[in-house]
Amino acid sequence: MSLRAGPVSHRALQVGVSLIELLISVTIGMLIMAGVSQLFVGMIRSSNDLENSNAQIENGRFVLEIIENDLVHAGFWGGFIPQFDDLTSTDIPLDAPATVPAPCLAFALWDVAYKTQLVGIPIQAYADVPAGCEAVIVSKKANTDILFVRHADSCVAGAAGCEADTTASASPKVYFQPQFCGTDIASSYAYVLNTNGFTMQKRSCLATDLSEKRKYVANIYYVRDDNVLMRAEFGGDGGSTWGAAQPLVEGVEGFAVELGIDNISDAGASAAYNQAITWANPNIKNSPTNRGDGTPDGAFIRCTTAVPCSAATLTNVVAAKLYVLVRNTTVTRDYTDAKAYALGSTALGPFNDNFKRHVYSTTARLINISSRRQTP
Repeated sequence: MSLRAGPVSHRALQVGVSLIELLISVTIGMLIMAGVSQLFVGMIRSSNDLENSNAQIENGRFVLEIIENDLVHAGFWGGFIPQFDDLTSTDIPLDAPATVPAPCLAFALWDVAYKTQLVGIPIQAYADVPAGCEAVIVSKKANTDILFVRHADSCVAGAAGCEADTTASASPKVYFQPQFCGTDIASSYAYVLNTNGFTMQKRSCLATDLSEKRKYVANIYYVRDDNVLMRAEFGGDGGSTWGAAQPLVEGVEGFAVELGIDNISDAGASAAYNQAITWANPNIKNSPTNRGDGTPDGAFIRCTTAVPCSAATLTNVVAAKLYVLVRNTTVTRDYTDAKAYALGSTALGPFNDNFKRHVYSTTARLINISSRRQTP
């Protein structure tokens, strides 16, 4: 018997992939890759949209925070209170502003009357660039407002951690120093608002006991036509002139300011600052019938070119509503902004472009003005 085996066939042991199977595998792989790629692109787009939204929210809140912090200090004069707003005064006020100050008047032209206006009206708003401010407010965006804020610095000039005192320099800044050793409003001895002459005294009336001297702060806020919030500071470049406006926040397309006016007393009577205070009860003195009560009366108003705010109106500002329209800094694909936006009484849009936008708003109370009008 032969043990020799016949030839072995390898045909039954071969395993392979047909062309059809290969094509199906490649097609399935391509579909999976397409899905993964689409998911990856979608995730990137969502991440970019989220980043843009977060940046927009941050910009909107930052704008309001900057301006509101400034408004909180508006009307602060280092302890000095204008006579027309001083509830302890028994005389007919002599310092109630009768004229709105030209906000960009050159320092060399500041006289007693003008300084009285600056101190008595610490906030002004405009819809267009006021006369004399063209060199400071450059390339303002149409349909946006301008805000001026004034006060004394919260820091004492030259104190530790505060700005250095420039009085002795070749180009000094303007400082405010109140007088507490008796005052004479008619002769403007109640304070010094100048670059020199700081001899005002504390209540001790000692020649060596001088009251605190603080830098005069004045800021202008406006939107440049390339959608950037700008701020110009008086003395920003040194000395007693307006410094060049500096960019603060990008992506700001709209800015509107509405003012809350306090010209009605808690007794419902109109304020009359050309008269001495009349108390409902002279013995208690808890209700001045011809002075404001520190809260806005009626609707907030906007100062426009057609209807500008008067001195009487601006003297009684105790609050301000701020509106800003902020847009993303980059476009969003497959999105068209067909919305209309209300910034108080100001309407903007629709823009019909690919930017996402949002309106941010807040109401800032002018604490230094409103609080001194309140009575128990």
